[in-house]
Amino acid sequence: MIRTSLRPLAAALSAAFLPLLALAQGSSQQVVKPPQAQAWIDLATFSGMGMPGGMGAAGGGGNPMAALGGLFGGGARRDEANRFGQTQSMAAGRWMDVTLYSRANPKLAEAQQSVPPGFMSPALKLQSPLETRGAPPEPGDERVVEPEQERPRGKMLLYWGCGDTVRPGQPRVIDFATATPAELAKFFQSRRATQRGSHAASGRPLWPSRDDSRMVPAAASLVGEHAYSAAGLPEGFRFQIPAAQDLMPAIALKQQEQDGTTQLSWQVLPTARAYFISAMGARDNQEMVIWTSSEQPDMGFGLQDYQTNAAVDRWLKEQVLLAPQTTRCSVPKGVFGSGQGAMLRMIAYGSELNLAHPPRPSDVKMPWEPQWAVKLRLKSVASAMLGMDMGDMMMEQRGRPAKGDDADEPAKETAKEPPKKPGVTDVLKGLFGR
Repeated sequence: MIRTSLRPLAAALSAAFLPLLALAQGSSQQVVKPPQAQAWIDLATFSGMGMPGGMGAAGGGGNPMAALGGLFGGGARRDEANRFGQTQSMAAGRWMDVTLYSRANPKLAEAQQSVPPGFMSPALKLQSPLETRGAPPEPGDERVVEPEQERPRGKMLLYWGCGDTVRPGQPRVIDFATATPAELAKFFQSRRATQRGSHAASGRPLWPSRDDSRMVPAAASLVGEHAYSAAGLPEGFRFQIPAAQDLMPAIALKQQEQDGTTQLSWQVLPTARAYFISAMGARDNQEMVIWTSSEQPDMGFGLQDYQTNAAVDRWLKEQVLLAPQTTRCSVPKGVFGSGQGAMLRMIAYGSELNLAHPPRPSDVKMPWEPQWAVKLRLKSVASAMLGMDMGDMMMEQRGRPAKGDDADEPAKETAKEPPKKPGVTDVLKGLFGR
């Protein structure tokens, strides 16, 4: 009887105190303030040839013709001055972009970054851009950056997965003339976790800069102590870059055609966290074909750039990315049709480094007010014509005959030759109707 009579009272007390309990729990969340100074460092190693920005490079925007300079030897050359933004340019080489921000001095014009002797000497000179459009982004904003994509014409076919033959249920096909918004959204599924890295904004010194456009030496290493100094920066803004976050080696991608499949192979990159491969080509009239190495039907448009460590680990479990010990993958027979060309891109993700001082307190009751923070991202990317040896490809770009051509012999009449494999120009005409 007593227990029965107490139940209404217990219910009333519970109803009264639950909101207070929820409020108390909410107030126990740790107070996190943005850092007083922030540095972004992007590292990239590119090999092979450039590719259109429409394949997902964050710097290319939505225009598939944006990066065509790299296809024909454009972009920065090793004997020219460096410039900011090369980590997104796809120009062959090793690149570093740096952006620095000071909350105490939002109009900071110049800064200095001391680097290890194994990188370059003297210290790097960072300078704010003279002119930029729009308001600079907030330093603490870690939202995923969504690129704008142009809507293609005609049909698009999607294949996925490594193997010798096309798997049952493939390809997925979308006709842009009749597709509904829901069908387009389903077809264009693409994972992406690319956050802001180095960027150009007024009051944020960057490197390479106007007065310091040195090229990154071929054998340079970033391993060791780095430090920033400038008016408005906190004292002791110094940190270590470990070997795991050094500039990544180039991907030594090899290709071999066998029975209609294209067998891709490469050596393991010691600091790679995962790999992803995609190819894009034209087939027939206004038909674009995409193949990716994913075990899931992902377009891959969002994967050909820096990704967070947590996202890479998640996508490895989902078999969207190739494991770091993988050394082989085959493009199935018949994906791009007989005599059709395609452009191939492979990315190796490095492990992103995030540092802050002082470190975040484990006690949630203690606020976290970091004096400075550093975000370092790294990747290695190889681009090539599908089925074409990289050496032959580079000779074609420079207008020289590939291996096996009788370049030094006079022209002579021969029997009818078999169709020539499409070159860079042929593929571009097929893809973009130029």
